[in-house]
Amino acid sequence: MSSAVHDTFAIERTYPAPIERVFAAWASIEAKSQWFGDDAEVESIDEHTLDFRVGGGEHLTAKAGGSVYEFDSRYYDIVENERMVWAYEMYVDGRRMSVSVGSVELTPVPGGTRLVMTEQGTYLDGLDTSEQRAAGTREFLESLARYLERTA
Repeated sequence: MSSAVHDTFAIERTYPAPIERVFAAWASIEAKSQWFGDDAEVESIDEHTLDFRVGGGEHLTAKAGGSVYEFDSRYYDIVENERMVWAYEMYVDGRRMSVSVGSVELTPVPGGTRLVMTEQGTYLDGLDTSEQRAAGTREFLESLARYLERTA
């Protein structure tokens, strides 16, 4: 039996870094590959491409827990140092596990940058849940924090 579960979550973080540095961490493959997918459970990243422009996209293939995960996205809106909006699919072992719309909004705050990441997802056939996706998103936003700290 197939199923589709719809849910939305938002995660807010404040980074002690200027907005330009936080935005730049998302905008180039050189920077993003240093933190996106930097997770203790990831065994290897086999492919990572990034075309950071409206109409461009990103692809990541990684192995974790004995499975192959794929992330394919397309950017629909990018306003430098303010926001990014993309749609993406995720696969596990060749099976589509979700289709989502994600966004990041950046706001300067005293001493740094406030980031709000929102995801509106459709999670398919019990292969993923909103709770699992939110936990994974928190992990990669923590990886972003470590990246910003070590490159300060």
